[in-house]
Amino acid sequence: MLVLVVNCGSSSLKFQLINVDNEDVLASGICDRIGLEGSVLKYKNIHGTDEKKELDMPDHSKAIGYVLDFLVDKKKGVINSLDEIAGSGHRFVHGGEYFKNSVLINDEVIKRFIECSPLAPLHNPANLTGAKACKELMPNKPMVAVFDTAFHQTIPQKAYIYGVPYEWYEKHKVRRYGFHGSSHRYVSQRAVEFLGLDPFNHKLIVCHLGNGSSISAIHNGKSRDTSMGLTPLEGLIMGTRSGDIDPGVLEYIAEKEGLSTKEIVNILNKKSGVLGISKLSSDFRDLLDADLSGNDLARLARQAFAYRVLKYVGAYCAVLNGIDAVCFCGGVGENAKFIRGMIVENLKFLGVTLDKEANNVYGQEAIISTEDSPVKVCVIPTNEEIIIARDTKEIISQLNPPPLG
Repeated sequence: MLVLVVNCGSSSLKFQLINVDNEDVLASGICDRIGLEGSVLKYKNIHGTDEKKELDMPDHSKAIGYVLDFLVDKKKGVINSLDEIAGSGHRFVHGGEYFKNSVLINDEVIKRFIECSPLAPLHNPANLTGAKACKELMPNKPMVAVFDTAFHQTIPQKAYIYGVPYEWYEKHKVRRYGFHGSSHRYVSQRAVEFLGLDPFNHKLIVCHLGNGSSISAIHNGKSRDTSMGLTPLEGLIMGTRSGDIDPGVLEYIAEKEGLSTKEIVNILNKKSGVLGISKLSSDFRDLLDADLSGNDLARLARQAFAYRVLKYVGAYCAVLNGIDAVCFCGGVGENAKFIRGMIVENLKFLGVTLDKEANNVYGQEAIISTEDSPVKVCVIPTNEEIIIARDTKEIISQLNPPPLG
C-alpha cells in the first residue's frame, strides 16, 4: 500500500511517498516559499534522482499539484498513475481534547479541527490547507489526520491542569496539551525494541531536541507528562522560543518597553531561546563554533539549554518513580554530541556513565552510556512520517470497500 504523507506549514509543504508494506520511502521532498517569490520544489526518489526546481507556487493546491506531477513523471517519477496511491496522511498539530487518536478526515473532523485553531493559530490553518489541496486533486482518495497532541492525551489531569481559575479550563480548555506526539511515540516504541525492554513494563524519558524541543515521561508506551503546554512555547529553552518564563515578565516588559502582549509573545516565540541569549543564532552548529572561538554568550546559550533539559529529566525521573532509559532524538538530539555530553555527564545520580566514543555518533541509533550503566542512554533518530503512514494504513484498510492502490 502506498501512502502520501503531507506536512504543511504556512509557506511550506513536506512530503513523502511511502510503501507502508515494507516502509520504503519511494520519494520525498519539500515545497518551500509557497505564496512567496522564489518558491522552489526539492525532490528526490529511491532511484537516485535529486532535483531542485524553481516553480510558481501561489498556494498549497498548486504545490501539491507539482508534487503529484513529479511522482508520475516518466523520467523522475516512482509510480505510473495516481491510482496507485491508496490515500494521504496529514500532520495536524492541535487537536485539543477532541482527538485522542488519528482519524479519517471528514466534514465533522474539519469542523472540530477549525474549532481548535485558536489554540494553534499559526499551525492549524496551514495544516488544513494540505488536506484541502489533496481532496481537490485526489477527490476519491481517503485522508487521515494524525495529531501532534493525541499521544499526550493519556497525561493525567493532575499533570495537565494549570494553577489558574478552573473556569478557564471549563470555558476555554486552558490546559497542557503537549506536542511532537508522533516523534515521542515513534522513539518510545523503537527504544523498547532497540534496548530489548519489556513492552508492558518500562519507563522512558524521550528528549526531542531541535529548534523546537520537548521532553516526555513515558510509562508502558503512554505519555504521563510532557514539557510543552497549551502551546509549543512552554518548556525547554529552544532555538527561538523562550520556554518556561515567569508570566510577570509580560507586564514588566510591556511597561518598560511599551509593547503589547501580542508583540511580547511574538518576541518570546521568534526572538528568544538560544537566539535571544546568544544574540547570534538559533542554529546550534553556529553556537558551537562561536563557543569554541571564545564567545561567552554562545557558551551561555548552550549551557542554559543543556541545563533546562537536565532539570526536566530529573523532574520526570520523579514523575515515573525511576527510569529504564533516556532517549535523544530531533536535529540537536541526534547530531549534537557535545550537547548530549553536557547533559549525560550530569546524570551520575542515576548511575549513568557517558561512553564518549559511542557518543561520537550522528543521526544513527546508538547506546551512548557504558555497559555497566543501570539506566541506558540512547540516540534514536525520529521518524514522524512513518507514524503518520502507519496510522493512515490502519485506518484506510478498515474502509469498505478498500481504496484502490
